[in-house]
Amino acid sequence: KLLRNTSYRDTYSHDNSTSSDEDDNTELEPELFENEPSDLSLPIGENELQHDPDDQSLKSSIVRNFKNLKTIGIFDDNRYFDVTADFCKASPNDLLGKYTVVNRGPDPAIIHVLPQIWFRNVWSWGEASYCCPEKKPYLKQVGNNKVLCYHPTLGICQSRQRVFSSGDDVIEEQAERTTYPFYFEVDVGPENHPPQLLFTENDTNYEKLYGTGNQSPYVKDAFHEYIVKGNVKAVNPQHIGTKCGAHYSVFLNPGQKAQIRIRLYYEKEAPPETFGTRDFDFIFQQRKLEADLFYDEVIKNHHKQERNIIRQAYAGLLWSKQFYYYVIEEWLRGDKGHPPPPFCRREGRNAEWGHLFNRDVISMPDKWEYPWYAAWDLAFHMIPMAHVDIQYAKEQLLLMMREWYMHPNGQIPAYEFAFDDVNPPVHCYAVLKVYKATGPKGKRDLVFLARCFHKLVLNFTWWINRKDIDGKNIFSGGFLGLDNIGVFDRSKPLDCGGKIAQADATAWVAFFCLIMLEISLILAKRDHVYEDMASKFFEHFVAIVDAINKKDGIGLWDEMDGFYYDHLHTNNHTCPMKILSMVGLVPLFSCMVLREDNMKQFPGFYKRTKWFLENRKDLSKTISFMCGREKKPNPNLLLAIVNKEKLQKVLQHLLNENEFLSPYGIRSLSKHHKEQPFVLDDNTARVGYEPGESESKLFGGNSNWRGPIWFPMNYLIIENLFRYDYYYGESLKVECPTGSGNLMRLSDVAKELSHRLADIFLPDLTGHRPCHGPSEKYDKDPYFKDLILFYEFFHGDTGRGCGASHQTGWTALIANTMKYMHKWTLENDSDMSDNEEGSFRPRLHTH
Repeated sequence: KLLRNTSYRDTYSHDNSTSSDEDDNTELEPELFENEPSDLSLPIGENELQHDPDDQSLKSSIVRNFKNLKTIGIFDDNRYFDVTADFCKASPNDLLGKYTVVNRGPDPAIIHVLPQIWFRNVWSWGEASYCCPEKKPYLKQVGNNKVLCYHPTLGICQSRQRVFSSGDDVIEEQAERTTYPFYFEVDVGPENHPPQLLFTENDTNYEKLYGTGNQSPYVKDAFHEYIVKGNVKAVNPQHIGTKCGAHYSVFLNPGQKAQIRIRLYYEKEAPPETFGTRDFDFIFQQRKLEADLFYDEVIKNHHKQERNIIRQAYAGLLWSKQFYYYVIEEWLRGDKGHPPPPFCRREGRNAEWGHLFNRDVISMPDKWEYPWYAAWDLAFHMIPMAHVDIQYAKEQLLLMMREWYMHPNGQIPAYEFAFDDVNPPVHCYAVLKVYKATGPKGKRDLVFLARCFHKLVLNFTWWINRKDIDGKNIFSGGFLGLDNIGVFDRSKPLDCGGKIAQADATAWVAFFCLIMLEISLILAKRDHVYEDMASKFFEHFVAIVDAINKKDGIGLWDEMDGFYYDHLHTNNHTCPMKILSMVGLVPLFSCMVLREDNMKQFPGFYKRTKWFLENRKDLSKTISFMCGREKKPNPNLLLAIVNKEKLQKVLQHLLNENEFLSPYGIRSLSKHHKEQPFVLDDNTARVGYEPGESESKLFGGNSNWRGPIWFPMNYLIIENLFRYDYYYGESLKVECPTGSGNLMRLSDVAKELSHRLADIFLPDLTGHRPCHGPSEKYDKDPYFKDLILFYEFFHGDTGRGCGASHQTGWTALIANTMKYMHKWTLENDSDMSDNEEGSFRPRLHTH
């Protein structure tokens, strides 16, 4: 029997830099699958790789036949238990939980349910650790179904009292520190059978893993030993330890369900009746009603199917929070009482990040498959997060720029396995989006914006000083989050000794300039000092636009193909690498409309900009200014890398169904390369169209940017199409799809792309959701059909989900994307222009 909707045991090994090997609650069960095929021992995600590790033909190539829980027959005949876990709070320190277990199978069966509570093992790290407590915590049974939870830092209550001196009326304040414990209680099970409380220590079983002795006979895999193997000596008969489980053995007939209830509460907030129907059930009903009312306000103007998707997207985003601990100083030194790390660690990865001190609850990409933060992922997470928890969204963005995260040189840490890796500079974009979500116009959180701005200036300076190859405003960022999109591994030096001038890196810095320009102007409304910064970012942007569009061999635009390409520089030779990929679409992201009447609010900036445009014709020729629209003067200034002609040419590729345009969004690589892969002149490397999982282990293996659909890039394309439409309006219509003869405004194209992305998750007339691939279970089964999995990326032709199956980090952007499906075209939308206060005048046009 398999439990659905429960966290899979994480039985694979990964770098222990995030924690000690004892601070999770992973049960070590190597013998559990002794008689099973090895490919069943890692039920971690929906798309586990299945292959023979000894097959030499697979050393650089991966088989296409991906298996998952659905395809191996686990759910045949519905022989599984369905377990739903619900949690809510009665007060800040009173947590209620209930597990509803249903036998979906055709036969009676027994299920063992084991709600657990444990303390993270930080006491074994030694006194030098910041987390090591003064005293070891413990859990101790104090009643039939009740456990006392003691920790030296848990349940502390401080009160102050005034003390009068007897002689001269001097008043002193004395603080009194009192500790009140927490209690963990479990209810009786079905038919009023009480559970059996089991206790052990949350310590690694060193004897089983390494052949060395254990300090205690009670170790963290004791419950497995007791329940599965019947080893009664594995648990502590004294009913005390640092890990406790309530063992329920439940017999269920077909279709029968049982409920198990638990409660964790602070003694000062103890409920009058722990599991009384009036108290316990009423609280759950009340919290559910409150949650429904909350989401009714957050999710408006959507039909039932859309609401279901958006709400699950928000829920997954909230679920992906995780406590993350990584202190570089400790990691380099090693834990007391443990073997010291190899000396090479001090010279290896992350050694230059000695200041880094991570000890926070952070939004993870997928806390099962990617249990570590990634800077550019997190930036996109906070855009939908701002709609459900604006305070947390602000805190997360600030956190990445605090002194104990950001490097003194201004770099934002990428991710734990290489903090030095370079991610796209999207943090500024998330800051601006979250700022605009902090309140109505005129009442937004300017303090938050200003705090972020000053740190972002440091990050911008790092980009300019470190990533401009020759000081010519053409950048080489390296990896930039797009794993295998290029023909080379862009995070490493080239074997040939050359260098790559990157179209995406250059465009990302231009994008950075525009966002900082917009933030500068917002802040300048309160303090004109920021006008100087606005001028700086404006002029820097123009210089980058001029460089990327030059025709003297430096620029990256190909006039014949109508696309931007990376250039390979070797031995005084420059070669464009003509790969039609997302790299060449990133220049579309740099688009901002400045209204001339708004610019006059900033006399210094306006004067400097006018002078620049009039006296630097060599640069200002790349900027559209005061051009006509519908034979009327345009009072706007369009700041963009692409002018109208270049935009039209790039959109011909973007909207071509034989290239980028998929039924489910924009592909990361043109389908053109399916029949015509890019091959280097010496035939040593190639890039071909791979719409699903990567066909190579190179550049990461499970991630793939050679054809699949990725939400963050699609989201940026859609938003900037609205921006271009704000400027061009009816004067610019394009064929969508290319060659169809169907002319559409850019705002309508943006809505069309939004609909295509939504179709990944929406059921068709047969009930099929493309994200699940061919699956009758998800299409027809009433217990599956409304459950959504938010995958890491999606097949470029079929929309099937690929990669991590709970990547509700940036894939939660579907919540924002679905709003664009119903977006009015606005005459003066503050999100489309620099007009912070905005005045809306809807046209008579909607989708």
